[in-house]
Amino acid sequence: MENLNVPQHVAIILDGNGRWAKKKHLPRNVGHAQGSKTVEKIIEDANDMGIKYLTVYAFSTENWKRPQDEVNALMKLLRDYLKICIKRANKNNMKVRVIGDISGLSEDLQQKILELEEASKNNTGINFTIALNYGSRDEMVRAMKAMTDDIEARNLKKEDITEDTFKNYLDTKELPDPDLLIRTSGEERLSNFMLWQLAYTEFYFTDVLWPDFNKKELKKAIEYYNGRDRRFGGI
Repeated sequence: MENLNVPQHVAIILDGNGRWAKKKHLPRNVGHAQGSKTVEKIIEDANDMGIKYLTVYAFSTENWKRPQDEVNALMKLLRDYLKICIKRANKNNMKVRVIGDISGLSEDLQQKILELEEASKNNTGINFTIALNYGSRDEMVRAMKAMTDDIEARNLKKEDITEDTFKNYLDTKELPDPDLLIRTSGEERLSNFMLWQLAYTEFYFTDVLWPDFNKKELKKAIEYYNGRDRRFGGI
């Protein structure tokens, strides 16, 4: 990467699929399908660049509020993706995780997710994480409930709770915090994504719609990241 400091963990809020489709006078579902193809290409590009962890925000706890036909189309797209993902993950030595409350998904999707995670758990290449039915506030509430259960069961003492303790109850306990967050389509908000984990992450916002995002745009984001002075609260 031409002497660039490549971030270890890049997180992406995929935004702009619907607007991309609208600009082309196509149904929103076509935009989501194209966005899915972009995800596959960016995984390859990220791996080629030396990025070790890639996390994408695919479906939030708030996305259920979208029109039912769009939600149904997104679930079908997810179902189709999971069908081929095990083979693709093993071919590319990719370890896949899903974060979020998967109990809110249909039983067949839950089963496919568990099969994918099990099948790819020993792969040693890029760590690809998909946030599905994910909301950071929901994640933290679930973490607090689990922590409370452990306190009541006397497996955890209140005085032993630290930031590291709390982190180990989050969906992302196996992941390092993101170094760089990218959000496409010109929006500049976190939309309930990884609020705890992004405490010292560098943010990069671009007007490029997600289906148009490519290796060149990813490199621009990494170049921006290289211009930042990460002090983590120090001097």
